[in-house]
Amino acid sequence: MTGATPNSPPRPATSSTSMSPSAQQVWKRVRGLLIALAILLVAGIALAAVRSGDQHGRLDPRSADPLGSRAVAELLKDRGVTTRVVTTLAGATEGAGPDTTLVVTSPNLLTFHQQRMLRDATATSGGRTVLLSAGPPSLDILAPDVTAAPDTSVAAREPRCSLPAARSAGAVDIGGVRYTTDSPNSHACYSTGGLPTLLRVDATDGGDTVLLGSPDLLYNERLAKQGNASLALRLLGSRPHIVWYLPSLSDPSATGSGSGSGDDNSGDSSGDREEQEAGGNESGFLDLIPSGWLWGTLQLALAAALAAVWRSRRLGPVVAERLPVAIRASEATEGRARLYRKADARDRAASVLRTETRTRLASLLGVPPSEAHTPEALVPAVSAQLPDSSRDPRTLLFGPAPADDAALIRLTDQLDALEREVRTS
Repeated sequence: MTGATPNSPPRPATSSTSMSPSAQQVWKRVRGLLIALAILLVAGIALAAVRSGDQHGRLDPRSADPLGSRAVAELLKDRGVTTRVVTTLAGATEGAGPDTTLVVTSPNLLTFHQQRMLRDATATSGGRTVLLSAGPPSLDILAPDVTAAPDTSVAAREPRCSLPAARSAGAVDIGGVRYTTDSPNSHACYSTGGLPTLLRVDATDGGDTVLLGSPDLLYNERLAKQGNASLALRLLGSRPHIVWYLPSLSDPSATGSGSGSGDDNSGDSSGDREEQEAGGNESGFLDLIPSGWLWGTLQLALAAALAAVWRSRRLGPVVAERLPVAIRASEATEGRARLYRKADARDRAASVLRTETRTRLASLLGVPPSEAHTPEALVPAVSAQLPDSSRDPRTLLFGPAPADDAALIRLTDQLDALEREVRTS
């Protein structure tokens, strides 16, 4: 009888049940994941080892990669032009001067604080500033007289201007950002759609700012094509020194904790206060993250959602399958009782015992099955069959859940006695 299930002797706490997976089963479940992680780790280490050495990154004059700029740096070196690579705003501003060309590879990654400091250092330096792919995030401060137009593809284009460096170089691989300006002291070259992709804006102190819509002509893989090398040498070799600025997120000035030029930051505090009061010029953490990472995160989220839909798909209704082996009723009852005990589900166990007892009593007493679990219909019928009126069948059949295991065992015994008494009456 089901009511005898809770009386089964307890097993020791250290014994395993049929529901506990063995060590071999656990290993089979996780070995695929561990092997995949090991492969990823080995591949990452191998890739890092292969890409180490002379590789320093895109537009880095120390890099011999296809997208590096070591070739143009070596050509400039042969012509007596020195190149110094800096990764901080302090190094860039300290190197600005009349005999220096400052190359800024990623002006759009600079914060508003960094852009203002860089503009203050180059505005009166008398040198040349070359901005690569400068767009709306940086033009308002670094080149206030210039606005950006929609990008165009990189292709070989003719200069169609009077700028000596461009006329001497001829066709070059250029494109990217296009520019417009109202400044009379400007030279616009390599136009497409009526807008130039190379713009030189002259300053009154003898310096100038050169904007290149795309940096492709400085790549190692493109330098020998078209007139790329000629234009690169003329634009970057007009002064004896080059400061090549590769902005870095590790630069203290990127978070406003550094002044960007030397140790004297007394002039920056007032500028920071004005920036905070004006609002909208303070860059947050997300502004420092390249847009590619955001798109990558979006793609990963979409892939995870598709994988979840794929794994949760249902091709039809649930189908009942026969067990591959025959299990004795006593074993199934014992297994369920162990699950109830492990979960401390005394209320659930008592409910099952009472439900089954009420169903059997209703069948014995002729109570309709639809009213078997209704106290008003079942309790009077049970009471009429009990010779001892002191027993309360309502509490036994519809009472609260037992408070502990001992109370659950007593309830089981009482239900057995009640059913036995009704059967023999």
